[in-house]
Amino acid sequence: MSEPVTELLRFATAGSVDDGKSTLIGRLLCDTKSIFEDQLAAVERTSKQRGDEYVNLALLTDGLRAEREQGITIDVAYRYFATPKRKFIIADTPGHIQYTRNMVTGASTADLALVLIDARKGILEQSRRHAFLASLLRIPHMVLCVNKMDLVGYSQEVFENIKQEFREFARKLEVADLTFIPISALNGDNVVDRSKNMPWYEGTSLLHHLEEVHIASDRNLIDARFPVQYVVRPISGAHHDFRGYAGTVAGGMFKPGDSVVVLPSGFESRVRSIETFDGARDQAVPSDSVVITLEDEIDVSRGDMICRPHNRPTVGQDIEAMVCWLGDHTKLAAGNKYAIKHTTKWARAIVNDVRYRLDINSLHRDESADTLSLNEIGRIKLRTTAPLLYDEYRRNRTTGSFLLVDEATNNTVAAGMIL
Repeated sequence: MSEPVTELLRFATAGSVDDGKSTLIGRLLCDTKSIFEDQLAAVERTSKQRGDEYVNLALLTDGLRAEREQGITIDVAYRYFATPKRKFIIADTPGHIQYTRNMVTGASTADLALVLIDARKGILEQSRRHAFLASLLRIPHMVLCVNKMDLVGYSQEVFENIKQEFREFARKLEVADLTFIPISALNGDNVVDRSKNMPWYEGTSLLHHLEEVHIASDRNLIDARFPVQYVVRPISGAHHDFRGYAGTVAGGMFKPGDSVVVLPSGFESRVRSIETFDGARDQAVPSDSVVITLEDEIDVSRGDMICRPHNRPTVGQDIEAMVCWLGDHTKLAAGNKYAIKHTTKWARAIVNDVRYRLDINSLHRDESADTLSLNEIGRIKLRTTAPLLYDEYRRNRTTGSFLLVDEATNNTVAAGMIL
């Protein structure tokens, strides 16, 4: 039996400009001893050159020269660190409205959204926007960090007022788990260790919460979904009759002996074995990359889906979806044609209708809108050339999402969530 794998938590930081997202990540990396001494020395040196009176930990994540010069985050920066309890992948996403698409990209795979708010400024338009995007992307857990508490005298009243105002706003969103933590990223209060400056706060530190938040039940273990990415056939050797199907489990659980059906053909079989580079496994769960072999010789190819005979995804060519438009120089409009990438399958699609454009500040639906421009979000209706095997996004974030690609430029122009 193999050793238990350390659980991985992916989280995305979000919030307004200058709320301290990059500083917070720098503090987490620094205080968990996840950076090398020469990295810290380089940051100290750059901080002095810039005239900062403190070690500017934001420089650990703001890697682009333009980010350092302007003191802002532009692109999504991914950072990795680990504690004895968990591994973490952080997506540091930008706060500016013109980088909404970067935030959507960075947060799309997150288990937790960490929204920062400046204690002096309170809840701003961008704070609401990012909280809404996190709920739209169905991120199961949200932490609201009220940062820069040192600049408001560690005031409990300021924290409680922000907490109350955000709770009112969050009622309009679908947020399953919401936690509030007062911090000072610059000084390290309540980031890795509990702060003595806020004795009135009875909760845990941010790192403790990240280590303990329960994410195992967030995975969909009911709907077994295995999009086939590649058919494995040996080139030569003893196992010349081997035929396996490689891919990543998108939902549910697969075990040898399970009855399965291959879609769209509808042929049924049983799982013979589950193979990995390290040998056979007795089960495969969401996000596991495995090779499944079947007991029967049936026609299976890339883009097909293996699932349970009595629990199948929706098969259809008419799709209703929320999309975030990512295209720089083009707009989405009815009649436009795109390539669509859904799980491991490619097809072509035409936009039949733009239902409405969503104002992500007021949550107002503009039903008179007939186009979507860069960073705008709206509801559309698509018709695909081949049937897609999909679930609602709220049920399965993998089989419920897709990308639209401009065939002329090969640019990805939209990220979609099936309704």
